[in-house]
Amino acid sequence: MTSRSSFRLSYTFAALAALALPLAAPAQAEPKKEFNVCWTIYAGWMPWGYATDTGIIKKWADKYGLTINVTQVGDYVECINQFTAGKFDAATSTSMDALAIPSVGGVDTTVLIAGDYSNGNDGLILRDKTKLEDIKGQKVNVLELSVSHYFLARSLSTVGLTEKDITIVNTSDADWVSAYKTGDVTAIVAWNPMLADIDSEKDANLVISSTSFPGEIVDALITNTALIKENPDFAKALTGAWFEVVALTLDPSDKGKAARESMGKASGTDLAGFEAQLATTKLFATPKEALEFIVDPKDKERFDYVRKFSFEKGLYGQGAKSVDDIGIEFADGSVLGSKDNVKLRFTPEFLKLAVDGKL
Repeated sequence: MTSRSSFRLSYTFAALAALALPLAAPAQAEPKKEFNVCWTIYAGWMPWGYATDTGIIKKWADKYGLTINVTQVGDYVECINQFTAGKFDAATSTSMDALAIPSVGGVDTTVLIAGDYSNGNDGLILRDKTKLEDIKGQKVNVLELSVSHYFLARSLSTVGLTEKDITIVNTSDADWVSAYKTGDVTAIVAWNPMLADIDSEKDANLVISSTSFPGEIVDALITNTALIKENPDFAKALTGAWFEVVALTLDPSDKGKAARESMGKASGTDLAGFEAQLATTKLFATPKEALEFIVDPKDKERFDYVRKFSFEKGLYGQGAKSVDDIGIEFADGSVLGSKDNVKLRFTPEFLKLAVDGKL
């Protein structure tokens, strides 16, 4: 089955690795004609592989006289690290990782496409307990410094608790299911499909999921800001290709079913398994829907939680003095943090072109 094990890794090492790499080279003065994109396996990113295999990427690249090479990378963090080093022009990433790795590494990064958010893919399970409050005083198994750790912190805050009220046990996602089955684990945070496997146990109770925090765990396609300013056709081609294949992914017809079956097989599961994962992944079906999400004033509020968590956990790096050290620019042009050091941006430009039929 499709797993997030390839990409929800420890951000401390990822951020340090990114800082050790050379910064992405400035975009060339002359418009580029060939571009490289990397992606990793996850339900919300499988459309990139399908778009490549079926020629949808090529069709949109040809429209603008470009060559776009899309490469699947086995390790999620390595994909982002290589983007940070300038070896790829765009990469799949959570918005939290876009901040914690390339932006912290000094690369001015743009979220080109916010493709989906976790809508039940992440959850917290208690053994033989039914209320979140019952977690107090327990040991909680979670992958530290991951988006699941962020989810845990947000969950605790809803019942007036903090990490001081629990004991965190750092646990690899590869070990979650087996750890729970030992009987020693009484509280665990996981993502699908491991979350579903654990929740199927008779004594397991899912007490809160990411449905409680809609729009906070965002899966995106990121790119270099300077590069798309000088090569807007690259951004147009990717945007057009993405929404064409997403429409197919969500199509209830036999054609859509065949696409989902192919994506499921490519990700190591079957049609039913892939559709189950899509059910807890809020894919933005149209450019209009994606645009409405990033221009929503709540987007700033949602990401404020993310940046504060990232800073508090040391993901800004050892030299960071404040959560405001890095600036984050939103679709309306407003900035959280330093306006003199904006390193992460959410752009509405190409979504608006798609909505207006101008791609």
